[in-house]
Amino acid sequence: MKLTTKTRYGARLLIDLAQHHGNGAVTMSDISMRQNISVKYLEQIIRPLKKAKLVKSTRGPKGGHMLAKTPDKITLGDVTRLFEGQPDLVDCIGSPEKCSKSSDCAVRLGWQKATQALYKELDSITIEDLLENKIV
Repeated sequence: MKLTTKTRYGARLLIDLAQHHGNGAVTMSDISMRQNISVKYLEQIIRPLKKAKLVKSTRGPKGGHMLAKTPDKITLGDVTRLFEGQPDLVDCIGSPEKCSKSSDCAVRLGWQKATQALYKELDSITIEDLLENKIV
């Protein structure tokens, strides 16, 4: 499984905001400089994060972006599901009708178990864990 750039940059954006959590709003230009991601691309990433209520924004001279939840309440699973869309490793897990072999496919159950294991792990890793290097 290869994650999209939006997923990877979305996680980086959230970690950046977590580093400044509690210190007020952070501007896109500051995030852009620190993360070496263009403001234009960050704007594409921030929209779904705001819609998912992971990030909130304020306007005005002291405006910018901040986490809508504490860093311990946002997981890599949240970010991955948001940007990757279908969380299954293969189409036949969520949509068995897409494959004529789904009902008697021995491998399908393996993919299903692998998908569950992957998301269980991603759901256990919070932005706070990443920020504090608590990954074991």
